[in-house]
Order: sequence, then C-alpha cells, then structure tokens
Amino acid sequence: MTDTGLQPPAPLSLVDRLERMFDRFVATRWKLVTLLFWIGTAAVLLYQKQNAIHWFALSDTDDNMRFDQVRDWLGGQGWYDLRQYRLNPPDGFNIHWSRLVDLPIAGLILAFQPFVGTQQAYRFACALAPMLPMLLAFLMMAVVVRRLVSKGSYVVALALLLCAGNAMGMWTPLRIDHHGWQLAFLMMTVAGLTEPDMRRSGAMIALSSALSLVIGLEMLPYVAFAGAAVALHWAWDARETQRMRTYGLVLAVAAALGFLIFAPNDNWRAVCDALSPVWLTTVSAAALLLVAITFVPARHPAARLALVLVAGAAAGALYILAFPQCFGHRLEGIPPEAERLWLSHVSEARPIYLHPLSTLVPMATLPFIGTVGSLMAMWRLRGTRKAAEWAPVSLFALFATALLFWQIRTSPSAQMLAVPGATWLAWRIYLRIEAGGWVPGRTIGAALALCALAGVVVAGGLDIVPGRFANLKVANLWAIATGREKLPKAAVPGKKAPNLTRLANRRCPTIPALAPIGKLPPATFFTLIDNGPRLITLTHHRAVAGPYHRNWQAILDTEHAFRGTPDQAHAIIAGHHADYVLICPHMSEATIYEVEAPGGFYAKLSQGFVPNWLTRVQLPANSPYQLFRVAR
Repeated sequence: MTDTGLQPPAPLSLVDRLERMFDRFVATRWKLVTLLFWIGTAAVLLYQKQNAIHWFALSDTDDNMRFDQVRDWLGGQGWYDLRQYRLNPPDGFNIHWSRLVDLPIAGLILAFQPFVGTQQAYRFACALAPMLPMLLAFLMMAVVVRRLVSKGSYVVALALLLCAGNAMGMWTPLRIDHHGWQLAFLMMTVAGLTEPDMRRSGAMIALSSALSLVIGLEMLPYVAFAGAAVALHWAWDARETQRMRTYGLVLAVAAALGFLIFAPNDNWRAVCDALSPVWLTTVSAAALLLVAITFVPARHPAARLALVLVAGAAAGALYILAFPQCFGHRLEGIPPEAERLWLSHVSEARPIYLHPLSTLVPMATLPFIGTVGSLMAMWRLRGTRKAAEWAPVSLFALFATALLFWQIRTSPSAQMLAVPGATWLAWRIYLRIEAGGWVPGRTIGAALALCALAGVVVAGGLDIVPGRFANLKVANLWAIATGREKLPKAAVPGKKAPNLTRLANRRCPTIPALAPIGKLPPATFFTLIDNGPRLITLTHHRAVAGPYHRNWQAILDTEHAFRGTPDQAHAIIAGHHADYVLICPHMSEATIYEVEAPGGFYAKLSQGFVPNWLTRVQLPANSPYQLFRVAR
C-alpha cells in the first residue's frame, strides 16, 4: 500500500460538532428560529406588562381611541362610520383612520369573549394584537439580513432589534395604535427591495405600500422613496422592467381596493390627510405612469431616466392642479392658531435637535450606528451585485435618520431600518474575532461580537446622560461651546423632589382615579384635550375634545377656555352644553396652560379660585382630579 503522506483529518471535538450543528440549524431553519424568537420575546413582554394589562393601561390617547373604535364597531356602529360620537357631541369627532387595524383586535376579542367574558377579552386582545405585526417585522428583518449579510446573521439582527427601544415600543402589549403595523409593512417594503425575483419583489413593495397608505399617511415619505427606488433601478438597468410593471399594476389595484373596502365616509371627500380621492388619484396615476413608460423603447439609461422624470413630473402636476388645497400646506389642514396653541406643543411633531439630550441620545444612537454600517457595507462591496442590493437599504436608513431632523415621530422607523447596517458591523466584528483566534469557538465569538455592538446601542438607549446635561439641547451645547451660556451646575446630592407632572400623568388615566367619576350619571365633561379619549374609554361619559386635528375647532375652544378669562370659559363651556369641568393638576397639558397663561381660567381654577357658575364636587381624598359641576 502506497503511503501518500496525507494525514487523516483530526476528529472534531464535541464543542466543534455542536457548533456546526447549531450553525446548520440556524442557517437552514430560519423561519422556525425566528418564530421561536418571537414567542420568547412576546412571553417576556407579556410578563413585563402583566400589571398594565390587568389595569387596562392604554397609556396613549390613540390607543384609547383605537379601542373605542373597535368597541363601537362591535357594538353596532357602521363599518364606514368612524366618527366618535362621544367626543364633542352630538355631531362627534371626525377620526381619519380606517378599519384595517381594527380587524385583528376585533377578531381576538370575539375569539376570547366566549371563554373569559367581555372585559377580560378586551385585555387579552389589546395585549396580544401588537404581537402580530411584530412577527411580520421579525420575519421580514430575517429575510433582509440573510440576503445581505449571512445566512445565520439574522439572529444577531433580531437581538439588535430588541435594542431599538422606540421601534419595540410600538409592538408592546396594549400598544394597539396603527404604528406597529406600519413599521411591519415598511420592513416588508425593504424586504421587497432586496428580493431577487422581479415579480415577487414588485408585488411585495406595492402591497406593503398600499396597506400602509390604507392605515394612514405617516409612511408616505417612505412609500414615495420606495417608488423612486424601483423607478431609478429600472432607469439604471432595463432588466428591472418586470419589477416595475408588477409594482405599478399591483400598487394601483391595491390602493383602489384598499380605498373602496376601508375608507370611511369622511374620507370620500377630497381631504389631504388620509387615503382619499386626493391620494388615490395621485398614487394610482404615478403607478400607472411607471407601467406605461416601460413600453416606451429606451435602450440608454439616460433616456429611461428622462422617462422617469417625465412620469414623476406628470403625477406631481396632476396633484398640484387637481388638489391645490393640499399642495404647499400642512396635510392636517389646521389653522395657524391651532398649530401655535396646540400642535406645536406635541413633542413628537418637533425635530430631534429641539429635544433634550436625555431624549436625543437614546433615540439617535442606533440610527447613527446602523446608517454608518450600511454605508460602509455598500462601499466595501462596491462593484459587486451585493452592493446594488445594499443600496436601497442604505439609502432607506440614511433617509430615515435624516427625517429625525424633521419630526421625532420617525424614530421607530429610523431605529428599525438601522438594524441591517448594525448587524453588518457586528458580523464584521465576529469575523475579525474568529480569524484572529482570540477566543475558542464560533458561538463565543459571535456572542462577543453581538455584545460589543449591542453594548454600545443599549448604553445609548439607557438614561446615561448626566443630570446636569439631561435637559440641554443642541442649541445649548453650541451656546456653551461659544461662551454665551454656562454649563449647568451639578445637582446637589440628596433626596430628589417628586416629579409632579410624571406622577399626574401616571395617576390620572388609571381605572381607580376615574372610577368615582364613572359612577356619576352619563354627562358631558369639559376636560383636558389629552384626557378626553381615556375618559370615554373607562366611563360612560362624553367629552368635548381630544387630540385629533380634523376637530380643531373643539381643540381651539378648549385652548381658549383654559387660557382665557373665567367669563370666556363660561361662554365656551355653556356653548358645548358641558355638565362638568374636570381637571388633573400638573398633567403635561395642564402645565402648558399654567406657564403660557398664568392668569387664565385653568391656572386660577387649579389654584383654588371657583367662579360662581361652578360648584366643586367632592372626590375621594386621594383623587388626582378636581371636579366641578356647571350651573345651568
């Protein structure tokens, strides 16, 4: 027998064999792993929120209004009638949403109701409903990262997504507002942009865009960005024709069907803030124009780019000429006074640089890291097919991060879209660790890589800004650097004074606080704008106002009453036929009236002055509310 000099491979150790089995399982059974990851995440969130679920703590005004919509629909209100008749009665509040997000909540309520009763069904449904879009987002994230980074890197992406506090906040129990679904559909759009099959890609992008528009216009910039990406891909490469044709046709059909099935009665008018004839016409025209230009002979990229620009200009001209009331104005359509007194105080509608560092740092850490990672990935892979796949993801991340300088309400999407780039960075760290032989075993190396990046992300997401810097804004930092302001002094050690605003915001919307008020006969309450939705959720009462822009007149009436003289307040309150005035001192909205109108009706009322047309109603001694009956 001839000796070849070749030595048989050394037998693998148990650790190596287990690592290879683990790698193979993670790479090939990604759907199962993602599902298990989702189940584990959901279980942890439900455990963390069990107390809030028990007390039905729908903390956001929109969550309360979404629940009211579902409850009223199940109680017999029409499919296309989304008016909330217990706000500003008798005509009610015009709510510009659609029934699409109501469907899973209503389905869960009906499924649980026969087994646990109505009240528990409400709790279970509102706790579980946000988990459904979270699953879709997890799956789409896994799809994107498997294509762009590595077959097994999606586990890193899912772990990093848990560090995206603003994004994960949209999928926590009781967060039943529509933002969670819009985030999931946005991730589906990104997955569609990376899909190699042209027809499937076009359909995914179009369907997710249409569903997002049916829900609301919050993601309109991303929908337009995705359409531009499809069109520019075709301009660069004629082989993208099938993708763009499918995208245009599916988008036009899906938008039309979505409008016909889900648009409420109030959205059949030419309104600017929802999927109405305005946006149905504009979006459908733009989509069909993209289909049409693919049939024009154009072999050179410059010629195709010119066609894309002509199609975009034609759709824009249609929008401007047919709907001039929407062009050049805020889509909310509110008067300047309502914007100045009310909307300008909505924190999520302000840019990130107008917020203190304690808000800016945790919000911007992951978007910054992920955007840098995405751009680095595209640069390192330049000249390859993979770079072209990274391009839309990188530009989406950059675009989303830039939108933070417009409004911080885009922070959940900015954080989510940054995860692929952050995953690429973590994976690079892992490969460096493995190549350098610094640690034994791939699993330990991957864990160290994840911890290295996640540690930075999590640290940025924690409240690590020192107290003396926490309330500073970007403008303050510049003023300090240029010597126009002094650095705040460090806080004196000792017992901190209670934050009355935080305490009021936490106590006033609770079931125990509103229970004594709920025992009164049904009545109309003149209360804080942000308190209206919660009041009608937990009691059988009606309220005058709520934070919904189409109803700006009732909002302005509330602003004028609380900021004006007692006589002005009396006239406004009587005009709304309110039976009671209900205030919660120190709530965020209340502090605005106290600061900006210190001599106004609200400030005087909270300080103990009671005009002769009001009578104080006694509440339990520990109640955070003050209640007054209006004299007739």
